[in-house]
Amino acid sequence: MFTGLVEETGEVLSLETTPTGGFRLGLIAPIIAPTAHLGDSVAVNGCCLTVASKTDDILFFDLLQETLARTSLSEVQSGSLVNLERALSVGARFGGHFVQGHIDGTAEILRIEPSGADLRLQIALPPDGARYLVAKGSIAIDGISLTVAELGPDSFTLWIIPHTREVTNLRMRKPGDRVNLEYDLLAKYVERMMEARSGV
Repeated sequence: MFTGLVEETGEVLSLETTPTGGFRLGLIAPIIAPTAHLGDSVAVNGCCLTVASKTDDILFFDLLQETLARTSLSEVQSGSLVNLERALSVGARFGGHFVQGHIDGTAEILRIEPSGADLRLQIALPPDGARYLVAKGSIAIDGISLTVAELGPDSFTLWIIPHTREVTNLRMRKPGDRVNLEYDLLAKYVERMMEARSGV
């Protein structure tokens, strides 16, 4: 379980095919790596991955083809910035919202532009995700806990404060980029309960 509060932007070192046909992602993460342990869960652009090996400031993760197919991690290159968050520890302060690290899909950035000191971020709304969004509701974008500011028929908009821009990969994003989406867990549970009640 995560909170959507990014601890560090890691730098992609490599994304390589392994001899067994899988993939291995290497990240330079000088803040998280020194205290990480093998088997730890880390949200990488919102995708929950397991530390497979490490050096002093580099983390390696094994990825399945399914992970690359369902997320935007297939598009990272050496030097790309990714948002990193360690799993929530017992007794820690809880900010953001409940984020599982299970990506529901990806969507395209339609517009990202300054508005005073803030950023206005407009993202295409996947048809199968519209039912999970409400104005002022929560969504995780590349693992960042954000609030839906405006909701249209085929897009939604978020306002990004200067701090969030500075500490996340949003400072490098541009129109046309694809981002990972994780819809609010509570919305998905409510939908499931309503389906069960109606016998769907």
